[in-house]
Amino acid sequence: MVFPRKMSALLGVATALVGLMSEPALAEGANVIVAGELVIEPATLTALGFEWYVSGDENRNGTVHVEYRKSGASQWQTALPMLRLGGEEIRQGASFQIVTPNMFAGSVMDLDEGTLYEVRLRLTDPDGADGIVERLVEVRTRPEPTPAQDGRVFHVYPPGFTGEKQEPSFSSLLEAYNTGANGADWSNSFVPRVRPGDTILVHAGTYADDRFAYAGRREASTLFDGTMYLTAKGTEERPIAIRSAGDGEVIFDGRGNHVLFNLEAADHHYFEGITVRNTDVAFQLGRKRIGGAVGFTLKKSRVENVGRGVSTDWGGARNFYIADNEFIGRNDQSRLMGWIGKTWSDLPGYPQPLLSEYAVKVFGSGHVIAYNRVAFFHDGIDHATYGDPDDWPNTPRDRMPVANDIYNNDITAVDDNCIEADGVLYNIRVLRNRCFNHAHRALSTQPALGGPVYFIRNIVYNAPEGGALKLTGHSSGVLVYNNTFVSEVRPMGPTSNVHFRNNLILGQGAWPTVFGTEDFTSYSSSDYNGFRPNPGAQVAFSMTYDPKIVRAYDGVRQAFEFADLKDYALATGRDKESIIVDYDDFERVPAPDQSDPTILYDPAEFDFSLRKSSAAVDAGVHLPNVTDDAVGRPDLGALERGQTIHFGPRVP
Repeated sequence: MVFPRKMSALLGVATALVGLMSEPALAEGANVIVAGELVIEPATLTALGFEWYVSGDENRNGTVHVEYRKSGASQWQTALPMLRLGGEEIRQGASFQIVTPNMFAGSVMDLDEGTLYEVRLRLTDPDGADGIVERLVEVRTRPEPTPAQDGRVFHVYPPGFTGEKQEPSFSSLLEAYNTGANGADWSNSFVPRVRPGDTILVHAGTYADDRFAYAGRREASTLFDGTMYLTAKGTEERPIAIRSAGDGEVIFDGRGNHVLFNLEAADHHYFEGITVRNTDVAFQLGRKRIGGAVGFTLKKSRVENVGRGVSTDWGGARNFYIADNEFIGRNDQSRLMGWIGKTWSDLPGYPQPLLSEYAVKVFGSGHVIAYNRVAFFHDGIDHATYGDPDDWPNTPRDRMPVANDIYNNDITAVDDNCIEADGVLYNIRVLRNRCFNHAHRALSTQPALGGPVYFIRNIVYNAPEGGALKLTGHSSGVLVYNNTFVSEVRPMGPTSNVHFRNNLILGQGAWPTVFGTEDFTSYSSSDYNGFRPNPGAQVAFSMTYDPKIVRAYDGVRQAFEFADLKDYALATGRDKESIIVDYDDFERVPAPDQSDPTILYDPAEFDFSLRKSSAAVDAGVHLPNVTDDAVGRPDLGALERGQTIHFGPRVP
């Protein structure tokens, strides 16, 4: 059998130590599982992702047990089992035509940066297993990007600076970056001066070219479009760094232009400690089927008064690190407003114009977007919807949208979605984000193309029109674990292979039904959750599926509605261990005011910790690598009692 992924592409990524066990050939049978190729995805700073292709196992009862430890340690730790995939259909017109391969996919999360790990994966099946069914691999997480310490250093001072300068010094970023700068025909004649490992230190001041002043100042080198085109290439170990010198605020002002920094031809560039403002697009990094950058870093910076912060939808984009930044859009800062829907349509100011589209949108693999604060955009942080991956099903490994992390971000006041985990194949990890004030659905897959998409320990409050989740486009492979949703969860079309555990889902009165699903697959599941049905609702729970077919993509699914949790659990077999909760289970979480959906709530006024008396304490089920810190049985929701989560930029 030929499997669709080539291990040769993994050279330099990880070392397969040994296939520990090869079982004798078993009698052929459709339910016997046969181990195929193991693919190790690009490592991020804190997570490792894997794909294991198989054949057989038509009854889908094979499993992959996962253990990990730091290299040299004696004690193994257990991770979540890999998610079983195979046969799920994601079909949306001309944009998506995906059928997931016969395989498993999964991640090991919350690891230490720049550390070597051993991971042991064991494939089992009650019907028998053939091939190399136990794999031991050694993989290193990535370190946080840092500038080289031994490269050349160039200094940039603002025009008109009269103080003492460190040399070599220049009057603009482009004059330092290239062999010269010119505000006339000569502007395009210079080539990059910088090379891998160099650092440009930008001193305090405002840098704002007059792009319409032809042949003006020597440093005015962004003619007409006002864009700084950076085209050199650093390396992963030796990026080209552009940093604040630390003597005051450094401001790059686009003066209303379209793109300020274009890095579509620039690899491994590192920005730290700067402010970018007054431009439509702060960092343009790639375009679909054209080209783009790899290895981009943005740290401890502020991006304000922009339409887009960081943008790429190039299939080959990989290994971005965007952390500890603040992104402030142009939308109304006094109220929340949506762009569609009955909640908003009769209110003044409807519809919200698209003044700021998103803070960050990426595509590709290995990206880390963490500890950022985002406010006043259409969307917060997105993985691009994109469509089928390039040349699917023969997508090269460096064009696979896999292994991306979005964690510990603080996102508020967006007129559509908080986070979009769209268009990803395998292993996107959305962990510990806080989503406040979202005019439509907060956490999105549009669609997920196989999974797993992990939504773990996120908090959603005040999503008055659509609810906490937007699982649409025939999404497949979504794991919703230990979240706190103060908003209903209801279907937006059928999905496949979706699983809920340990969540708190509280109706806010926006829709009658507190929890509803629509399933293509009979093996989606839900249990050990806490629900707050909306008082007086005749339909508290709903489920639309075909109970007789494993995967019902063409048949007619039946809708079932239930007035209470007991009837729903008894009829469907789901949520048998789930419980009823209410707002007084929290230390300080009032219900959103349904009379005014435009209110912007301040997260600082809320405490989502569970009260000691809450029924949600110790009501969960253990999920390895998710609830390991629980004392006794895990609690429901995002916050284990006695623990906290840090959202937004880390203070040095």
